[in-house]
Amino acid sequence: MSLWTFGGNDEVGPSGLRNAFLLLGLVFVAYLPVLSAGYIWDDDFYLTNNVHLRSGRGLWQIWFSPRSTPQYYPMVFTSYWLEYRLWRLHPVGFHFDNVLLHGINAILLSRILTTLRVPGAFWAAVIFAIHPVHVESVAWITERKNVLSGLFSLLAFQAYWRFAVSDGQVKATTRTAWYSLSLLTYACALLSKSVTCSLPAVIVLVLWWKQERLSWRLVAPLAPMFVLGLAAGLNTASLEAHHVGAKGIEWNWTAWERCLIAARIVWFYAGKLIWPWPLIFIYPKWQIRSDNWWMCGALVAAVLLLVALWWGARRWGRGPFTACLIYGGTLFPALGFINVYPMRYSFVADHFQYLASIGLIALVVASVASFIKQNGVFSVLVTWGTATLLLVMVGTTFLRCFDYRDRESLWTATVADNPNCWMAQYHLAAVRFDQQRYLEAADLFQRALQHSPKDGPDTESLAELHGYLADCYLAMQQTAAAQEQFLAALKHFEQQLARPNADRSELYNNLGVIHGKMGQLIQSRDAFERAVELEPNRVEINQNLGELQFRLKRFDESTARFERVLQLDPQNIRAHYNLAVLSMTRGDRSRARQHLDAALRVQPEFVAAQQLRRQLDAK
Repeated sequence: MSLWTFGGNDEVGPSGLRNAFLLLGLVFVAYLPVLSAGYIWDDDFYLTNNVHLRSGRGLWQIWFSPRSTPQYYPMVFTSYWLEYRLWRLHPVGFHFDNVLLHGINAILLSRILTTLRVPGAFWAAVIFAIHPVHVESVAWITERKNVLSGLFSLLAFQAYWRFAVSDGQVKATTRTAWYSLSLLTYACALLSKSVTCSLPAVIVLVLWWKQERLSWRLVAPLAPMFVLGLAAGLNTASLEAHHVGAKGIEWNWTAWERCLIAARIVWFYAGKLIWPWPLIFIYPKWQIRSDNWWMCGALVAAVLLLVALWWGARRWGRGPFTACLIYGGTLFPALGFINVYPMRYSFVADHFQYLASIGLIALVVASVASFIKQNGVFSVLVTWGTATLLLVMVGTTFLRCFDYRDRESLWTATVADNPNCWMAQYHLAAVRFDQQRYLEAADLFQRALQHSPKDGPDTESLAELHGYLADCYLAMQQTAAAQEQFLAALKHFEQQLARPNADRSELYNNLGVIHGKMGQLIQSRDAFERAVELEPNRVEINQNLGELQFRLKRFDESTARFERVLQLDPQNIRAHYNLAVLSMTRGDRSRARQHLDAALRVQPEFVAAQQLRRQLDAK
């Protein structure tokens, strides 16, 4: 009997509804710590500080203003928008939905693999459900992109398969409905995360594997999917370069170097699937050398493996070759051939292989299941081996979730596992600063300065590091040291302004902040006003200018600026609080109460607003 020939009915394990409940139960047990977790990196941009979640106008901008959100994934931001209506910014709801989506994906995967008669289909879905490498995709609210796009991708595959394999007895209207559903769900997948653009190619590969001859009748209807996928991929690549900043000397690799990067990435991810330890939020960035013999060897080994699987297809069937192509093809957007922002600090991240992992997991599980079936391995040995593997994986996933409880847990674990990561040092330093542990924060900022890039796009990060280090010195009353760091920050920001593709509104805003901290209020005002001219609808810049005008005692202009902030973000608590303070300076206690009440409705634990409200009530 050749590999991958016996069907789902021969599998060992529960089926049907029990199968689904068991998968969902395993997922929630493994991810239980996530339900008490908070927010971590980028969750502020995507969620907590995202003004578009707070109004109907924001929903319009999510869909029709691609640059209004960090990435143009409107299905993701729409899901946040809907959840915000239900539980505001309480993180438990967002975490619960991420875990639930992952569990549903595992159920769908089990059904699809069973339909395809993959040996061990249910157990492949179990491994996918509880594998520790997926913690980053599930426990990180920002990575809703993965679990949501995964849901729609699996639904699109299932719908197209129903359309493609329907026999002549199925009504034409039914086939049309399945085809329409596949197009709709595929579009939703692309609008959740564009890396799903590889799905039509995956469908072609599976059709080639399962059909004796690849019929044009089955492939031609995929043409609209290929067009949609190409458009989505090009749009994301453009936004990554021009909106996110994935361009410059840090991506100046030759074609050969990109091939070497891709080969190492493929083997890296395969290794993490087989032995998921250690898992790090930000892995060390590799040094790429075109004359490195073992990196060249990784590329040669990948090619030789595909050749061997192709030649061995007569003995093993097409399944293993297909699984490896699906794995590599689904990974393609993250292999370094397309510039993406995270490659600024690391070539790999666990969440990049969320969907790609399905190919290798199915291959390994099917191979083991076929071996057991053909060789009659003792059932007791299989049972104990399976139970041990599941227990270890659930336990590892459970423990890994604790690294995602909050910012401090995440960055502490990352610095411990990757001690030279300037990005992790930078963010952990910010946490220590917020905790008023200024000496530790200063040490971490200094270490981040030592390890951060000294040229290229990240010189802006150097300026921010100098600025934060200056804040630490100010907090420790070391004025001279703070002044030195502020001057260094100004120098880097001014260098950035000279770059042809610089984000000038952001740089002028940063200059305004630095001048303000140095007590240079006129220069600060000029910088903020220039930033507002360049980007009049940005809340942060209007907020900063309003606070600077308040310091200059230009109260009317300050009031107008904060009112502009509320036009852009009606639930902005800082603007409401500042308008309450301005109202009190004019003796308008009634208006001050209105703004304080509005701020406290949005964030009841807003301490400064609570204190000011008590002062008003006491008078």
